[in-house]
Amino acid sequence: MEEELKCPVCGSLFREPIILPCSHNVCLPCARTIAVQTPESEQHLPPLLHPRGAAPPAAAGAAPGPAAAAGSAACLDSECAAGGGGGDHADKLSLHSETDSGYGSYTPSLKSPNGVRVLPLVPAPPGAAAAAPRGAGAASSSLTCPQCHRSASLDQRGLRGFQRNRLLEAIVQRYQQGRAAAAAAAKCQLCDRSPPEPAAVLCEQCEVLYCAACQLRCHPARGPFAKHRLAPPPGQPGAPGGGGGGGEGGGKGAGGGRKPPTCAEHDLENYSMYCVSCRSPVCYRCLEEGKHGKHDLKALGAVWKQHKAQLSQALNGVSDKAKEAKEFLVQLKNLLQQIQENGLDYEACLVAQCDALVDALTRQKAKLLTKVTKEREHKLKVVWDQINHCTLKLRQSTGLMEYCLEVIKENDPSGFLQISDALIKRVQVSQEQWVKGALEPKVSAEFDLTLDSEPLLQSIHQLDFIQMKCRVPPVPLLQLEKCCTRNNSVTLAWRMPPLSHNPVEGYILELDDGDGGQFREVYVGKETLCTIDGLHFNSTYNARVKAFNSSGVGPYSKTVILQTSDVAWFTFDPSSAHRDIVLSNDNQTATCNSYDDRVVLGTAAFSKGVHYWELHVDRYDNHPDPAFGIARINVVKDMMLGKDDKAWAMYVDNNRSWFMHCNSHTNRTEGGVSKGATVGVLLDLNKHNLTFYINGQQQGPPAFENVEGVFMPALSLNRNVQVTLHTGLEVPQCVKQPKLPNN
Repeated sequence: MEEELKCPVCGSLFREPIILPCSHNVCLPCARTIAVQTPESEQHLPPLLHPRGAAPPAAAGAAPGPAAAAGSAACLDSECAAGGGGGDHADKLSLHSETDSGYGSYTPSLKSPNGVRVLPLVPAPPGAAAAAPRGAGAASSSLTCPQCHRSASLDQRGLRGFQRNRLLEAIVQRYQQGRAAAAAAAKCQLCDRSPPEPAAVLCEQCEVLYCAACQLRCHPARGPFAKHRLAPPPGQPGAPGGGGGGGEGGGKGAGGGRKPPTCAEHDLENYSMYCVSCRSPVCYRCLEEGKHGKHDLKALGAVWKQHKAQLSQALNGVSDKAKEAKEFLVQLKNLLQQIQENGLDYEACLVAQCDALVDALTRQKAKLLTKVTKEREHKLKVVWDQINHCTLKLRQSTGLMEYCLEVIKENDPSGFLQISDALIKRVQVSQEQWVKGALEPKVSAEFDLTLDSEPLLQSIHQLDFIQMKCRVPPVPLLQLEKCCTRNNSVTLAWRMPPLSHNPVEGYILELDDGDGGQFREVYVGKETLCTIDGLHFNSTYNARVKAFNSSGVGPYSKTVILQTSDVAWFTFDPSSAHRDIVLSNDNQTATCNSYDDRVVLGTAAFSKGVHYWELHVDRYDNHPDPAFGIARINVVKDMMLGKDDKAWAMYVDNNRSWFMHCNSHTNRTEGGVSKGATVGVLLDLNKHNLTFYINGQQQGPPAFENVEGVFMPALSLNRNVQVTLHTGLEVPQCVKQPKLPNN
C-alpha cells in the first residue's frame, strides 16, 4: 500500500495532499514546485497557437472586474492573491470549466527526486501586478499532473482552489503510526532467547526476521542463500517504506484531532450535500447562492454509503485477482526451485553423457591403435624375412661366383672339364633362384588403413538435446468437479498437467454407446470443455480424452462414468417452431396467432427407452382440433400434425379423437377434450409403439407400432387453443382400461 501513499513528485509520503482534476494526488508544497508559468508574450498569440488550457488574451482583457495577479510563486495560493476580486471569469479556463477539459501538456526542464520533471517558479516581471488592473495580459499559471501529464489552469484562488484530500491524510497518519509500532515490535523470529533479540535484517525471499546471531547461524551468505536479498526490518531507516522525508511531513498534525472537512469556498461551513453533476460535496451556502440550483443533489451520507458499496463490490473482483496472483507467485517460486533442481540434474546428465561419449571414443581409439600396431609389426616382419632370405641367397651366389672365377683362372683343361658341367648347372640353378619379383619388396611402406571420421564429426556437430524436439503430449487430467450431466446431455472438462512443456495441438474426446460398447470419437479440437447432446436417457456412458501434436497422439486419460437423467425434462423449442406459434411461461405454454394449425416441437429427442409427458389444455374455444404426438426434426410445420409422413399424432375435438399419419385417419374413439383436460403421450421405444391418454385413461389401443428412429415431442394447434407442457414425469404404472374405437 505504501506506493499509494507516496507523492509522485518528491517520492515521500504525502504532505497536505490536494486532488487534481484528473483525480491524482500531489503534495501542496510539490504542487507549488510543478506549477508552470505561461509567459506574458504567449498571451498575445493567436487563439489557434495558444497552449491548451490557457485563455486567449483578448478575453482576459475584456473582464470588467480587476483580474487576479498570478505572476510569482507567492501568488499561486489564494491568500497571496491580493488583487483577486469578482468579475466575469468566463474568459479564463478555470477548474470549474464545463466546456473544455482544461488538459494540456508541458515540457519542463528539471527533475524531482522521484524522476518527475518540474520547473522552478519564475519571479513576476516588474510591474506585472500593476499592469493587471489596466487590463494588460498578465502571466497565467497552470498545474500539470506528474502522472498523466494533463494540465489545468489555476483560477484566482490559485492552488487553494484544489480540494484537500483529508481522507488520504488520515490514512497516511495511520500508516505512520502502524509503521512505528511495527518497528518497535520487529523481533527475531528464530531466537531461542526470551524475549527475542531485535531483528537486524529481513530476508525478502524467506520473509523471516533475523537478529545478527541467527542470521550467521541460520541464513549464511553462501549456497542457495547467497542470492537472497536482505533488507532492514520495517520501520528502520533504509527499510521499504522507511523514508524520512515522508514521515516528517505525514506526521504533521498527528497529535491533534481530525478536523471535519469544510467547504473549499466557504471555510467555516461543513459539507452537507453532494452535487452529482459536479461530482463534489457542497455546503448549504453553496445551495443558497444558487451555483448548484439546477443540479442533481443528494444527501452526503447516502451517496457516501452508495459509493462505499460500489467500491467494496469492485474490490471483490480485485481481491479474487489478487488471490489468483498470490497463487501464481507461489507457482512461480516453485517453478524457480524446480528449474534450479532440473538444471542441476540436466547438467549432471549432460556431463555423464559426454563423459560416456569420451570414454567410448577412448576405447575405440585404443582398438584402432592396436590395429595400427599389428599392421606395422606385420610389415616389419615381412620385410625382415625378405632381407634375411635375400642376404642368404646373395652370400651363396657371391661364393659361387668367386669359386667359378678361380676355376676359370686354372690352366688345367682336363681338370676343368671334370667339374665344368656341374659348375655350369649350379650357376644356372643359382640364376633361376632370382626369378621375377624376387628382388621386389613384398609389402609397401604405406599403411592401407583409412579412418573415416567425417560421419562421426558430423554427428558430434549435430548432437543436441532430445528435450528440444517435440514429444507427444502427456495424459490430460479430467476435471471431475466440472463434469456433469443434464437430461440426455453430458459435459466434460479437462486440462493438461501443470508444468507440461510439450505443445498440444488439440484433443480427441471419445464416448461409448451407453451399453458398454466400443468407444467412438465425438469431439476433435482445441477446447478443453465439451458438451455432447442427443444421448440416450437413463444410460451410463464412459468417456476418455487424449491430446495430440505433430509428434503423435498421447495416452488416454482415466475413464469417467456419467449417468444421464432417468426422465426427460424439456420445453417447447422456439428456434424450430412456426413463426405463428406464441410461447410463454419459460417456453412451457404454447398458443398460436393463426386460425390455421401450426406445429411446435420439443427440445428433447428420443431414440431409446420409455418416455411420458403430458399437455394440459388451458383454453379451448370454438371446438378446434389440436393434435398431439411425435415427429421428425424436418416435419412440415404449417399444417396439422400427422398429415405428412414425418409425424405420428392423435387429433381430438370435444367429442372424439382420431390417429393420423401420412394424412390417414384411423381408430376413431369417443371422448374428447375441453378446458382443463390433460393429454398424456407414452412413447415406448423398447416396444416401438406410441400410446395416448386423456385425463389418465388410455385413449383407444396403442396408436402406432413399429416406430423406430429419432423422435421429438410435437404439437399442432391454432389460436383457439392454449396448452401447457409438463415433463419429467414417471411412466404410468397403472393403466386404465382403454376405450374401444367405434370403427
